[in-house]
Amino acid sequence: MINRVVGRYTKGGGLMERAVRSSLLTMVGFASYQGLRLLSNLVLTRILFPEAFGMMALITVFLVGLTMFSDMGVGPAIMQSKRGDEPAFLDTAWSLQILRGGALWGAACLLAYPLSLIYEEPALAWYLPVSALTLLITGFNPTKFETANRHMRAGRVTIVEIATQVVGLIAAIALAYATRSVWALVVSGIVSSVAQLLFMHVLIPGPGNRFRLEKAATQELIHFGKWIFLSTLCGFVIMQGDKLILGKYLDLDQFGVYNIGYFLASFPLLLGAMVIRRVVIPVHRESPPRQSRENFLRLRKMRFIATGVLMVMLLTVALLGVWLVQVLYDPRYLMAGPVVVALACMQVPQIIVLTYDQAALAEGDSQRFFVLSAAKAVAMTLSLLIGFEMGGLFGALIAQGVAMVAIYPVVIWLARAQGAWDPLHDLVFFGAGTVLATSVFWLHWDDISHLIQ
Repeated sequence: MINRVVGRYTKGGGLMERAVRSSLLTMVGFASYQGLRLLSNLVLTRILFPEAFGMMALITVFLVGLTMFSDMGVGPAIMQSKRGDEPAFLDTAWSLQILRGGALWGAACLLAYPLSLIYEEPALAWYLPVSALTLLITGFNPTKFETANRHMRAGRVTIVEIATQVVGLIAAIALAYATRSVWALVVSGIVSSVAQLLFMHVLIPGPGNRFRLEKAATQELIHFGKWIFLSTLCGFVIMQGDKLILGKYLDLDQFGVYNIGYFLASFPLLLGAMVIRRVVIPVHRESPPRQSRENFLRLRKMRFIATGVLMVMLLTVALLGVWLVQVLYDPRYLMAGPVVVALACMQVPQIIVLTYDQAALAEGDSQRFFVLSAAKAVAMTLSLLIGFEMGGLFGALIAQGVAMVAIYPVVIWLARAQGAWDPLHDLVFFGAGTVLATSVFWLHWDDISHLIQ
């Protein structure tokens, strides 16, 4: 019996079998990826200095910003389009990526000096253009990576991600020993991008791409991507707004400590986002929840399992956050502990509604996806500014949870349009999450009070 069940989920070709298999492989890959990142982080914090991580965090914010400000939604477009397996469509998507990568690198070069003046960090004028070479390189990544995700074939994708991280880890540690400077983090990023490009070509099966711009494919990608472009502008504020605001007002060493805490606290949320992005869109495409009650109940079951697992992981990180920092890092980073506690607890609302925005993308409704992203961006920005003004860093951390609760009516509006809203799921996990997060806060109140002070 057990062998039959195992065989079904390891070899079966049905929708649920592929979804479960893809989810498990994605989780294994992400756990390995983050484990290697943590190892790299632990080693590098002992070789380098907090200011180095603060500087790299600033560089990363700007690179992510450039990437998101020009996002055409090529990945989601390939995953949801009826033409997602056609060579002409894939070649056009690849060609647009290359043009975009070159434009991004040029923009980084132009912005480097002005940004160094705004943030009063002269070295940023040199670090940013070199680090932005990663944007140019990733523009050449083949579309067969997205094709594998479209069909929930996560095995080779997982291997590529782990292998890339291993190469980046080795490069970062070797360069840190050799240079003892931020250049170790900058150059290792370029090495990782080159390694990822090579691994994608060698390890993922499928035809390569050639440069061409088919008119019909270009129009479809632009039509779908225009709302994705606007959504990712908002997504940048959602994901990086805290770093933009805190990076301006905190010293580099304090900002580096905050990013250590963010790295530990965000593990469950990032894992959930990756799994859902790779699984929910194909599931919705093949089994839309508004099509039948059976489809809705199938999705409810998947959602309950996913949210339950992620909630347990998130609150475990919150419970152990202070202890983890004490064990893993030296005394310079101890204030990252209460940051982990507060951030993890404030991410509970995000975990609960994590699947809804992808439901819109699965049905090609990038316009509603943009509206939700815009609501999140406005709520997050206002909450961060008000929270920081009223309570400093602690106030900014609490604001991130308040913002996600405030936009829940917009989440309902989007989810109902796709037939995906599940009030039972949301009520159960909001109640349980509130009780457990409050308990964790109470247990760690002495540590959090130091953060408030």
